[in-house]
Amino acid sequence: MLTYKIDDEVSLRLFTEDDAEEFYNLTIDSKPYLKQWLGWLDNIESVEDSANNIRARLKGFVENGGYLKSFAIIYKGKIAGTIGFNDINKANRIGVIGYWLGEKFQGKGIMSKAFKTVIDYGFKELELNRIEVSVAVENHKSRALPERFGFTIEGEIRQAEWLYDHYVDHVIYGLLSEEWT
Repeated sequence: MLTYKIDDEVSLRLFTEDDAEEFYNLTIDSKPYLKQWLGWLDNIESVEDSANNIRARLKGFVENGGYLKSFAIIYKGKIAGTIGFNDINKANRIGVIGYWLGEKFQGKGIMSKAFKTVIDYGFKELELNRIEVSVAVENHKSRALPERFGFTIEGEIRQAEWLYDHYVDHVIYGLLSEEWT
């Protein structure tokens, strides 16, 4: 199984179909917390929905020439969340990172470690020239990551995402390979 060990507690690895129930339970347990910023949660109604999500991720692995696009974030042996490239534009060598962490795993530095590792992976393994992050303007926790890692605010998109009963604006962050040390 493809695994990137970050330290003794945190690693990133390929999702497998065996992860469906654990990933589903994490999603449902964190749903009230995550729903403020993630608009797809009402589409997850069963373990099979999580299994379909994992199958789509595995298909992306194959389509990306054996390079992972998304990872399970593992903390002390448990799935804590997910991170990866929601989109990769191969022609222009641009990747767009997306991520979320279960509520009970917040505040432990897990996502910072995972985020840094995925940036390294994007620039070194995938040979991207640019990495982008799109975050709701008011999602200060999520915005802290690209800001901490030297991304530049490049603009704001009005009404970029529909969240159940309202639109939210997004801030777009960018980081170039030459800026990453």
